[in-house]
Amino acid sequence: MTKHSIYTMSVANVYPHYVAKAEKKGRTKTEVDEIIRWLTGYSQEELEALLEKQTDFETFFAEAPQLNPSRQLIKGVVCGVRVEDIEEPTMQEIRYLDKLIDELAKGKAMEKILRK
Repeated sequence: MTKHSIYTMSVANVYPHYVAKAEKKGRTKTEVDEIIRWLTGYSQEELEALLEKQTDFETFFAEAPQLNPSRQLIKGVVCGVRVEDIEEPTMQEIRYLDKLIDELAKGKAMEKILRK
């Protein structure tokens, strides 16, 4: 079975789209970064270095310092697929991130997005 093309895509290629989606709805790059750090456990410096290095999604999630256990609380549909039903772990992590960015763009409060 061949890997989905998103796995080999650089996070840095998609990141500007996350930021643009958020900013178009009055949210900030800082909030996007906070979501990514919450989900993965990367520090801001580590995140910036990974973006600079053009790290792919598969490596980005495989090497995440500490995937947030509360991410299991993320529910809903992204790209027509229910995130809690995705069986492939890396794809589920990618879709968790997509869902969190969607929630940010829809104006949800950060405390709710970060499942506090």
